[in-house]
Amino acid sequence: MGGCFSDVRGGKDAVGGALPRPTEPNAKNDGAHNDAIEFFYREHGAYPLFTQLELSFSASKLLDLDVTSKSDPMVVVYLKKNDGKLEELGRTEVILNNLNPVWIQKVSVAYQFEMVQNLIFRVYDVDTQYHNVPVKTLNLRDQEFLGEGSCVLSEIVTKQNRSLTLTLKGKNGHGGLRNFGTLTVHAEETIASRSAVEIKFRCAHLDNKDLFSKSDPFLRISRTVETGGSIPICKTEVVDNNLNPTWKPLCLSMQQFGSKDTPLVIECFDFNSDGNHVLIGKLQKSVADLEKLFKEKSGVNFFIPSSRADHEKVLKGQLFVDQFCEREQFSFVDYISSGFELNFMVAVDFTGSNGDPRKPESMHYIDPYGRLNSYQQAITEVGQVIQFYDADKSFPAWGFGGRTANGTVSHCFNLNGNASESEVVGVEGIMAAYANALRNVALSGPTLFGQVVNRAAEIAARSLSSNNNKYYVLLIITDGILTDLQETKDALVRASNLPLSILIVGVGNADFRQMEILDADKGQRLESSTGRIATRDIVQFVPMRDVQSGQISVVQGLLEELPGQFLSYMRSMDIKPLTFNAAAQASTA
Repeated sequence: MGGCFSDVRGGKDAVGGALPRPTEPNAKNDGAHNDAIEFFYREHGAYPLFTQLELSFSASKLLDLDVTSKSDPMVVVYLKKNDGKLEELGRTEVILNNLNPVWIQKVSVAYQFEMVQNLIFRVYDVDTQYHNVPVKTLNLRDQEFLGEGSCVLSEIVTKQNRSLTLTLKGKNGHGGLRNFGTLTVHAEETIASRSAVEIKFRCAHLDNKDLFSKSDPFLRISRTVETGGSIPICKTEVVDNNLNPTWKPLCLSMQQFGSKDTPLVIECFDFNSDGNHVLIGKLQKSVADLEKLFKEKSGVNFFIPSSRADHEKVLKGQLFVDQFCEREQFSFVDYISSGFELNFMVAVDFTGSNGDPRKPESMHYIDPYGRLNSYQQAITEVGQVIQFYDADKSFPAWGFGGRTANGTVSHCFNLNGNASESEVVGVEGIMAAYANALRNVALSGPTLFGQVVNRAAEIAARSLSSNNNKYYVLLIITDGILTDLQETKDALVRASNLPLSILIVGVGNADFRQMEILDADKGQRLESSTGRIATRDIVQFVPMRDVQSGQISVVQGLLEELPGQFLSYMRSMDIKPLTFNAAAQASTA
């Protein structure tokens, strides 16, 4: 029924070793460690005592709900809060046609020893109709439930081997005597390190496991652990019909491989769509061994394991390392703490769809008793977060879709009414300029984002000629009804290679599907009217109704994707933290 992205093609994709490319910033993992969020709380005096852990999963004897094939399982992890509500922490990839899966994708969780952290693990069979859909966008109601297990996080951590096997049950413990199989959860502490290696593998003279064509090989790499056994850390994509394959480069962090001397198990399989992948051969080498293979331009032979070590069959097929380089992967905080600045800009929706501001039902209504309207709430709550990251707390502030004093409709006017200066100071300045604009600007339309995006892009582009330690963030607050969708896409595509991110905050209960298209969270990068593809995803959309209902915090909603977007730009331009550059210059002086 599914693969890593819910179809056979997805099942052939690489997992766990992707390069940090500008076109694909680090995928967000709900509940995972986020530099920006932690940095915000720490700077506000909150010092949570926690250890960051990664949870990995394997299962045995899962239910088979498919008629002509086996289930395609995925694990979803939840934290059960004190009020009984479930907070999703993350999802594994989907494994194709397998009742005894070993997942590669880990789920990150902060272990707080002073708290009882109840975890719930649910296993789903992903339906084949979701072709090549990223797992985080899958609607779980559309998938078949295979079983669930639960435990307290400390139960896993206190085990000697940090592994706990749970007997799966039906939803809420129901299911009678039916056997749902087992799920094993293993916890490892996250290693804080910037070190990573980029490796490109090639094989030659592999054994052919197919009758009417050649093998479709892929590599699976696992790290051995002290307690015995091994944990998969990544796999390559599948190369079809090839006994001498070359795979795309993998980027492995020290967090994944442990140390350069840690033994890695490298297995080569022939891919089969029914999930019964055939082992072509295996070998064991450390990262240091792989570096030596690269330097010596030599290969190493695969072998077929035997119950007796002295009877292992050495094969003709060999593994080669065509590329090996070490790199440092800097974090969001590395850049910010070294002197990089985030500069924020704000744009507020003044279109007629918000309702007559003189009437209480309008989202722009100013309450005489001081109760904040939807826009004031968004400005206040969002502003408290964004101004923390802005060095001078001076924001260019614009409105769009309003009829200004001269009688013309403007799609980018200065919110403070000053024709020559758009900046205001702090959240108070934005609130004052907004209230003043409501008295002087009539709501009109249509809703066009293109001009404010272009204005922000102009400011970001001008900074490149004088200073490369600034990154810009445009905050758009809107009711979500967009008129110029394609023009906005064109502007976003043009801006995607600039130091710019765009946070869209949706107010009210409108249909926000257009905003979700711009967010491109389903893996489909934006395309302009001329066919140009966005260099990277630069949009994050947050509906305020989710914040106000308690589903997410403002901090989490706004900063969830910003670090990945920021880092994707810095890495694509090979820009390093200022302190790193200063140290490098000092060492060569």
